[in-house]
Amino acid sequence: MPTTHAYTPGLTVSESVTLRKTRRLPLAGQVHVTQGQTVAATDIVASTELPGSVTTVNVAHDLNLSPEEVPRFMLKAEGEAVHSGEIIAEYKALWGIFHSVARAPVDGTVENISDVTGQVLIRGKPLPVEVSAYVDGTVVEVLGSEGVVVQCHGALLQGIIGVGGEIHGKLRLLAAAPDEVLQPEDITDECQGAIVVGGSLVTYSALRHACEIGVAGVVVGGIRGDDLDRFLGEPLGVAITGQEDLDITLVITEGFGQMPMAERSFNLLRRHEDQKASINGATQIRAGVIRPEVIIPHLGAEAAAPQPTVSYLTIGSPVRIVRDPYFGLLGAVTALPEELQTIETEAKVRVAQVKSEDGRQITVPRANIELMQQ
Repeated sequence: MPTTHAYTPGLTVSESVTLRKTRRLPLAGQVHVTQGQTVAATDIVASTELPGSVTTVNVAHDLNLSPEEVPRFMLKAEGEAVHSGEIIAEYKALWGIFHSVARAPVDGTVENISDVTGQVLIRGKPLPVEVSAYVDGTVVEVLGSEGVVVQCHGALLQGIIGVGGEIHGKLRLLAAAPDEVLQPEDITDECQGAIVVGGSLVTYSALRHACEIGVAGVVVGGIRGDDLDRFLGEPLGVAITGQEDLDITLVITEGFGQMPMAERSFNLLRRHEDQKASINGATQIRAGVIRPEVIIPHLGAEAAAPQPTVSYLTIGSPVRIVRDPYFGLLGAVTALPEELQTIETEAKVRVAQVKSEDGRQITVPRANIELMQQ
């Protein structure tokens, strides 16, 4: 009988992978590195300027003129720079008895003077945008004037959910075991600028204290949903995360609630304590899945060719269950019955039999399983 395969999403926890990170600008600009160049995570690889916002000044109203008269009384021409509060148009009549002016409300450049509307458009100063390498690695491709692709060889740990953007720092282990709770008193001044690793839970008070200390990031097994919402100041959205205006980046490896970090994940982070890591809390759980991640470059190691990964379930596959009542449970597949089975909702689905890490034998729908990539 042929081996049964079931395709399922994967979650990578690996000591050795080769990653390629596309570092792209929002619009064309200038690339500062060349193909083959070695870069550090904090190196700026490309930059550009976004056009500033436009502010409208109703000069015809301010000077009590008809729109077609406005160009005659302008003191600034199109393309000229102006400063906030500077007079850009002036009208005098009857030897100065009637005197009115129009001023620029912002710093910028006069973009348009209209004799139809009598309005002047001022374009604010351009907004500089810089893109860093994000990981220590090598530039393997230059994308014209839009950015580059950086290749990095190292360890990779993907999480379930995260918030906050790309940051860098040294890993600092604050838990002796994966089931320990990260408390405020565990986070000391020595953690400033570091990525701290906890065990089963980070509390709201610990997160606030981490921000006060200046911790760069937190990697931990779980967090209570209400604590996360309180920390964010609003309920967590269902779209992509990672754009939050936070002082810290958070990567949750297991799920919501107090959930011990998987032994394999905890041990990987422990082996690399005091090493430099790059983390990103960006998460998207719908089409085009994006996982929060911890990347630990292997400094000095030769970049290996990307290894093929198994993207389907087989007997013995390590898995995580991603739905209640076994949410977050880790185990290995022991059987993949071919026949449909009726579950509690009375739906008939394909199931998998899993032996959990604590020895339980459970049966769950295959759709509720996530493959743990090796």
